[in-house]
Amino acid sequence: MSESWMIDELAYAGPEHLDETFVAGFDRKQGYPDPGEDLAILEAHGLGRNSSVVDLGAGTGQFALAAARRFGQVTAVDVSPAMLNFLDERAVAEGLTNLRTIRAGFLSYVHDGPPADGVYTRHALHQLPDFWKAIALDRIARILRPGGVLLVHDLIYDFRAADADEVFRGWLGEAAADSAEGYTGADYAEHIRTEFSTYRWLFEPMLTIAGFEIVSVNYVRKLYGAYTCVKR
Repeated sequence: MSESWMIDELAYAGPEHLDETFVAGFDRKQGYPDPGEDLAILEAHGLGRNSSVVDLGAGTGQFALAAARRFGQVTAVDVSPAMLNFLDERAVAEGLTNLRTIRAGFLSYVHDGPPADGVYTRHALHQLPDFWKAIALDRIARILRPGGVLLVHDLIYDFRAADADEVFRGWLGEAAADSAEGYTGADYAEHIRTEFSTYRWLFEPMLTIAGFEIVSVNYVRKLYGAYTCVKR
């Protein structure tokens, strides 16, 4: 944190991100998300072997590792040293010398070198309240070259406030029974109470004001938003 008024992003992310047992089971709990579609989107926007990509909130590196096999330079950024240690071990095992890890967050990552061609973030922005999301998106725009691509996956609410009870009841009802295999109803309830998922109608103006054109949007169950954006 470079300023006294900045928040501690690790504190907002939660202490479980420092727990090596939690980290070891993280991919299983996330459902082993396949990065193939996101890699294809970046390639469709012209990214290739000479391109640089920044993964913000990289976690255990499910995306970063796959991206390093396709693109020239990948920077994996996370506030958790346990996550980054896990990712470093995986990168070394695969011999991926073009992947570097940096301990930082949306608000503290300092990009060096030429502007990036792509930025990726999955299920991490919701750890920041909206004021800080807006600052994070502005900082992401400054990382990217004009025409650079931002991919965002996150828990974002695409429903009216009046419908929250109905949507959340359905969501909790579809949760996993075993916390080792997925997110339980208790996990989802804790997320709603303690984290900072925002509404779609608040998030999209943040993207526009930060300097992004929203190219495509997809929502699942009014809860999970996927955005492809291009820096103007």
